[in-house]
Amino acid sequence: MPSFDVSRSRFRLADEHVTVLSELAAGQEMPAEFATAHRELVECGLVHRDGKLSHLLLPLMRTVLSPVVVISLEAAGRQGKLHHGMMIGQDDVVAHEAWPGATEAEYSLVEPKTLVWKLADMAGLQQSPTARETALPVVETTVGTVEAGLTGLETVPPGSSAEQERAHIGQGLSAAGTLTGPAAALLAELISELRSSWRMTAAWQSGHDGRQGVEGRGFAVWDCGPLGYWLRELPEEPLPADRITPQSPFRLVRVDARTIWTRITDLLPGEGEIRRAEAR
Repeated sequence: MPSFDVSRSRFRLADEHVTVLSELAAGQEMPAEFATAHRELVECGLVHRDGKLSHLLLPLMRTVLSPVVVISLEAAGRQGKLHHGMMIGQDDVVAHEAWPGATEAEYSLVEPKTLVWKLADMAGLQQSPTARETALPVVETTVGTVEAGLTGLETVPPGSSAEQERAHIGQGLSAAGTLTGPAAALLAELISELRSSWRMTAAWQSGHDGRQGVEGRGFAVWDCGPLGYWLRELPEEPLPADRITPQSPFRLVRVDARTIWTRITDLLPGEGEIRRAEAR
């Protein structure tokens, strides 16, 4: 069920609720398949019985319908995949955060001056002064090898020890046959300690030589808990998934939290880019 928190301008909404609100805000006719979502919004008070939206939703829907910049954070971990994000409008900033196993995401208004802090929090960025040293600062292999290691992780029986888990991962890496020695051992340990792998991208309208299009930037990170943060330099983001093959090069480089903070800051378009996007 949808719900909201007036004191903090927070809303818990499923995708179907957002679709209904967007259609109503745009003055469109409501598709019959969204009747249940519409009824739930009416029952919780976010939509009046005459079809008008609660005034509480106006900043949220104004930003959702006409974002200037859209930021996407896709995270994958042992609890599955989660999709968070942020929409930057002309007047407001809206963040949305998913929860494992829940159909609703939390939508909230963000103070524009704090949006970098909010993005860092979404990614779970923390200073890690106690992160262990590793044998190598860089791991280079192929996408297929990494996928084989991750597949090995999925075959680990419940209740296995850390050593048994790394052994299963190592078997997957060995089957791929492209990585040996210290690099293979390190990659097995990184996969075993992997808390989440995530990619953050930003997109906005742009134009070159009189032609309009979409411009964007992105980067990807492995959060390996006690082994620290690893920037995934290859495949480079943003890159369409259909251009990645098992033979594509894969490279992880160990970085600190400050480097990731800088990457998040640099992800955002500059004021000149924003002005051009707003003009379009």
